[in-house]
Formats: sequence, C-alpha cells, structure tokens
Amino acid sequence: QVRFVESGGGLVQPGGSLRLSCVASRFTFSNYALSSFDVSWYRQAPGKERDLVATISSAGGTTNYADSVKGRFTISRDNAKNTVYLQMNSLKPEDTAVYYCNAAGPLGRTPYWGQGTQVTVSS
Repeated sequence: QVRFVESGGGLVQPGGSLRLSCVASRFTFSNYALSSFDVSWYRQAPGKERDLVATISSAGGTTNYADSVKGRFTISRDNAKNTVYLQMNSLKPEDTAVYYCNAAGPLGRTPYWGQGTQVTVSS
C-alpha cells in the first residue's frame, strides 16, 4: 500500500507564495522505488476535473508545467527522502484548489491518491 501525504497548503493573498510537500511513504510499486518514476502534481477545484499541474522526471532532470503555472511554479524532488515539492509563487485566485501528487511509470499512474492539501488564494 503506497500512501501519498501532501502538506503545506493554506490561505494566502494574491501574489503570495507557498511550498507544498508530498511524501510517498514506504514507496514500492511494481517492485521499483520512487526514484524510477515520474512524479506529478495535480489540482482539483470544487465542481471541476482534476488537472495536471507539473511533472518531474525520475532523476529530476526534466520538468513540465501546465501553461497556467509556467514561470510561477517550480517542481523539485529529493529521492533520498521520497519527497517531491511544489514551490508556488505569484499565486492567483485561480490557483485555489486541492493539490495532489502521484507517481507514474510505463503503465500509468499508481492507483493511490492521498487526501491532498488545500490551497486558497484570496484577498
């Protein structure tokens, strides 16, 4: 059983910053460690679909971002700690959502989702 634990969310004013953390506890999936998987952050606003926000490659050398967050968010990882981070700067009200992380390999995402962490951007 893989468990993702997201933290670091909160209430922030527009233009503010937050750093989210995702810890994958005791991660072993398909007999591989987290270091063999891409990791992504997703977000879901009330009444909307869950959208991909950012992805980082297994070794951390390649990152991709949704157009809506390019230049404002930075994804990073520490494989020794089984932890992935999302630094969010210049936050906008449109960023308000519950943020989740998950890992993916050739067969897709793991079937496990954490509780997420709430980010609220409001003046």
